[in-house]
Amino acid sequence: MKVKTILVSQPTPGENSPYFEVVEKHKVKIDFRSFIHVEGVDTRDVRHQKIDITQYTAIILTSRNAVDNFFRIAEEMRYSVPIELKYFCLSEAVANYLQHHIVYRKRKIYVGERTIGDLAKVIKKHKEEKFLLPTSDQLKAEIPEALNEVGINWDRIILYRTVASDLSDLKDVYYDILVFFSPIGIESLFKNFPDFQQNNTRIAAFGKVTQDAARNAGLVINIEAPTKEAPSMTAALDNYIKEVNKGK
Repeated sequence: MKVKTILVSQPTPGENSPYFEVVEKHKVKIDFRSFIHVEGVDTRDVRHQKIDITQYTAIILTSRNAVDNFFRIAEEMRYSVPIELKYFCLSEAVANYLQHHIVYRKRKIYVGERTIGDLAKVIKKHKEEKFLLPTSDQLKAEIPEALNEVGINWDRIILYRTVASDLSDLKDVYYDILVFFSPIGIESLFKNFPDFQQNNTRIAAFGKVTQDAARNAGLVINIEAPTKEAPSMTAALDNYIKEVNKGK
């Protein structure tokens, strides 16, 4: 069946996104809608974790949400973040985002190249520090594995949760392809629509964990990424649409 409409379960990207190249090339409609959102954990629940944030000399920040929620909790707990605190950021983008909360030039900030493995190499040079890792309730296994491997003193604190968004307005809206990037996105689909039947809807899933979650939920995956032929989701969509829309 030919593809005319696609729903990507993420927020609308910037104007230079390759998704818009797919729209132009194949004359299809792509909508964006985040199936999940982040909610901050309240101070009472944070205290129940028995983590005293004042006792740490370094913070490991893996996302903008981690940055926002660390400073939110610090403010709510009336903790004045010391200038001496060291920041270890997963990427340049996360490090730059710190400027929303601190005077950048007056802080000690260390940046990884892209992955937790890259950042762990930087962290390894500062083993004397006591590290705090602010996270969501959802944490990729590779992060604690990398930190344990370098043998540092660190603790995790859950400051926010990833939860299903309300998608009730999509109840009667049909798309040829639904695109997913995380298991919780799959969970959100069925939380919002418990009786969802795939029928002629094609499912695109990025990454093995997401693909496993989709199959466990009884979905048939039609488009997988990344692969050798399609290293990105947009490349996978491009290849699939090119094939099924022949002669359109």
